[in-house]
Amino acid sequence: MVIQSKKVITSEYYEKHLIEILKYGIETFGYAQACKYFNIISQLVEKLDNSYTHYPECRHLATKSRMYRNIILDAHLIIYRITDICIEVLDIIHSASSIGKIRGARKIHL
Repeated sequence: MVIQSKKVITSEYYEKHLIEILKYGIETFGYAQACKYFNIISQLVEKLDNSYTHYPECRHLATKSRMYRNIILDAHLIIYRITDICIEVLDIIHSASSIGKIRGARKIHL
């Protein structure tokens, strides 16, 4: 099975929360470690264009089409939606967040 490459777009929520994670990381773990984690997240999202089917369905956003997926990374979930034309990175959420907050990602529209 050949995976169709799709454009990856990110939401304002994802961008905002990514910057917050970077700031928190600098304050808590130092600049070098925060940048390392930031780069790991950025690379995973950039590679979604061809690897979007590699990650599991987000169990809190289950659909028949399995359009909502998540990448589990250390203390965070990167939630994205697969559409016919692109991959929409909706949010990056701390893994200890409430289920309601995770389900709220469904309401994000790009």
